[in-house]
Amino acid sequence: MTIRLFRTLIAVADNRTFSAAAKSVHVTHAAVSQQMRRLEADLGLTLFNRHTRTPELTPIAHQVVAKARKLVEDYDNLVPSVLADGGLSGVIALGALRTTLTGLTPQAMAVLKTKFPQIRLHIRPGLTGPLLSEIERGNLDAAIITKPHLMPVGVRFRELTQEPMQLIASVEEQDDDPVTLLKTRPFIRFNRNAVVGTLIDNWILSKRIRVSETMELDSPEAIASMVYANLGVSIVPDLAVKPYDATPLKRMSLGSDAPLRVLGLAYQEDQIKTQAVEELFDALKHVIRIAAADQST
Repeated sequence: MTIRLFRTLIAVADNRTFSAAAKSVHVTHAAVSQQMRRLEADLGLTLFNRHTRTPELTPIAHQVVAKARKLVEDYDNLVPSVLADGGLSGVIALGALRTTLTGLTPQAMAVLKTKFPQIRLHIRPGLTGPLLSEIERGNLDAAIITKPHLMPVGVRFRELTQEPMQLIASVEEQDDDPVTLLKTRPFIRFNRNAVVGTLIDNWILSKRIRVSETMELDSPEAIASMVYANLGVSIVPDLAVKPYDATPLKRMSLGSDAPLRVLGLAYQEDQIKTQAVEELFDALKHVIRIAAADQST
């Protein structure tokens, strides 16, 4: 149960229809319906008479709405007094994909800490799915993730950059054709539970390439080390911000139709550390722009 659900309930009461409420709180009609069913389940109450053409509030729902108005008002008054600076002097709990931990994340955090030295950072690595779950539970303020097919209700995704997939091979490898290498060399698979792993698998299937899988890893450093040792080839993102000490590898484009990873920052829409999250996003974008400029020169 969250403040967001009570805001939506109040919007339904004020606008009288789910459709009008959806426009008021900037979500879809289906999202409003889903949120109201969740609120009913959380409260153990029937809030709507759904036998009418337009769902109507039940008598007890009107009492809940009255209490909800007071609760939301108190909440809105509480947050500014507690976080008058938008969270710029507190702790930011940030989730991050492991592929960003040696390039984008540390460089952006250095920019943020230089600007706001009073901020304390807690970094938690993980895959997109688990990181989104932690955001929903309120255990993370934000996370650097790959855009999934569907975003959880109430979680916002802001795009940072797009990274095409590339094939990596040992510098000893003589062949320069990625399709030939995938067909003839052992394949080191990126964890298929990761969004990136799914993107890679779908591309391989679309090309009707049969690979000989030798291992499956979710650590980019481990994958790079295995490829460096000439134990196989792999497909990984062409990182927008390269690691400080990148493993020397042979890197090959997969062509114009290479799958793209959309990298972005995710956080709850009713995030109370608004200014801190905005500054975090700006720091990430700054580092990406600098890296792009350096690569073009």
